[in-house]
Amino acid sequence: MGRTPEALDGVFSALGDPTRRAILARLADGEATVNELAEPFRISLQAVSKHLKVLEAAGLITRGRDAQRRPCRLRPEALAGADAWLERYRLLWERSFDELAQHLSDTTERHAP
Repeated sequence: MGRTPEALDGVFSALGDPTRRAILARLADGEATVNELAEPFRISLQAVSKHLKVLEAAGLITRGRDAQRRPCRLRPEALAGADAWLERYRLLWERSFDELAQHLSDTTERHAP
């Protein structure tokens, strides 16, 4: 998965669901099986598997085969495209905050006794 518009759409679509974000947060701590990932949720294993398929299609996770286990692993590099896209807006926010801070400083100085 690269930085194509389609790849970015897939990543943001996958991140749009709170269950999938929770799964990614869990995988940030290390690999886990479907059963382990399903534990905190009140949904079926089949529903968790569907979420995992979306995450896998977006390139955010991989599913391996380790004897009888099929561990899922986070692919943090898959978030690079989304991070690059968001960086542009982060810079705009920071610039706006800097301008606000300067304005407040100027206003305070003008009204100081």
